[in-house]
Amino acid sequence: MIYTLTLNPAIDYVADCGEIAMGAVNRLNSSEISFGGKGINVSLILRQLEISSTAMGFIAGFTGEAIEKGIAEKGIDTDFIRLESGFSRINVKLRNGFSTETELNGNGPEIPQNKVDELFGRLDKIDDGDTIVLAGSIPSSLSDDIYEKILAHLNGRKIRAVVDASGALLLNVLKYKPFLVKPNNIELGSLFNTTIDTAEKAAEYAMKLKEKGAVNVLVSMGEKGSVLIDESDRILVSKAFSGTVKNTVGAGDSMVAGFIAGYEKGGYEYALRLGTACGGATSFSDGLATKAEIDALLGEG
Repeated sequence: MIYTLTLNPAIDYVADCGEIAMGAVNRLNSSEISFGGKGINVSLILRQLEISSTAMGFIAGFTGEAIEKGIAEKGIDTDFIRLESGFSRINVKLRNGFSTETELNGNGPEIPQNKVDELFGRLDKIDDGDTIVLAGSIPSSLSDDIYEKILAHLNGRKIRAVVDASGALLLNVLKYKPFLVKPNNIELGSLFNTTIDTAEKAAEYAMKLKEKGAVNVLVSMGEKGSVLIDESDRILVSKAFSGTVKNTVGAGDSMVAGFIAGYEKGGYEYALRLGTACGGATSFSDGLATKAEIDALLGEG
């Protein structure tokens, strides 16, 4: 089983508003609602790839109920912990076509220690051979070493941990030998105070993350494709698929989902290709990619 953990899920309210006149009434051209959070995005793409997963995390209030119901209706199992006060955040994204986007992101509810303890109790249900995905930022009410504590709690068991994070949040979990980490080239460069703009340089610095403990390192590079250093230190490179970029939100999460699904179904070469296709398909669509969009890219050759 695959488990995805989203500590601070959200309702994303995306509105196309054209130009905004401050201090006046503005009419929207269009709007839509989706259920967001990096781990939830991974589960949604896995579902498109016909891979089951269980979405975990914290929810609160009427917005939390809407998140849980919304993703359950998409066929995803849920195991959220309900908080007794507050409400799950609403993120407002104001778009002026596809040229600019302004985000107003909520903070989310306070998470008390007894609910954190409950989360760790539920982690004990994860079996050897399962996969857990830790993705996204840490809510302000939790300690910034929560990912470390989770991996320490699971340490010594045969559980594949996938971590999609950046900065110290990523570096500090490497000692627990996560199965996969997925920085993009900008995030990887910032870790080592350098600019990464070629596959060769991505491979060089990805290897440094392996030396610190990561089993596999996947680096997404947008239009320049992606690079994987696998557990045998092989360097695998995938070219980017062709298309017009419309949306980058969720592209990295889609790549993670594609890689996990590809690994479940085949070897690392297929995992890299499927991950790159999923990331590309989402970036070429208005929202998260559909199976048809992913299959269309895979059919390119």
